[in-house]
Amino acid sequence: MRLLILLWTLPTTLIGIIAAIIWLSLGAKARLAHGVLEIHGGKFAYWMMARGFAAMTLGHVILGFSASRLEQLRSHEHVHVRQAERWGIFFIPAYLLAGLWQRMRGRHIYYDNPFEQEAFAVDAIQIKRQAGIKKAP
Repeated sequence: MRLLILLWTLPTTLIGIIAAIIWLSLGAKARLAHGVLEIHGGKFAYWMMARGFAAMTLGHVILGFSASRLEQLRSHEHVHVRQAERWGIFFIPAYLLAGLWQRMRGRHIYYDNPFEQEAFAVDAIQIKRQAGIKKAP
């Protein structure tokens, strides 16, 4: 089953691998973390941050500003990895169309995007766990 998931996600992951190669050629570093290739630093990292991005997921590749920022965002970005596994080749178009739909409705293209909403929900759970807040029965 894992092989099928990897194949289903492969088109999006290949885009991530191409981006990773470019980033690595410009000074970024790579590591494997929780089954995902993480790329951080280098010249593109500053370009990303200047545009308000701390990380971006493309299949099983996560591009990020720094190693420490990727650690902070790991649970959020892994939601996007799972989304890419569910949506396969349709992930990028679906994500972009969802944002466009929000913009057309007068909402925020990023914060109101359902893909981001799912990731933000996981972030909220993580914050509550770290604070020691338990879910009501």
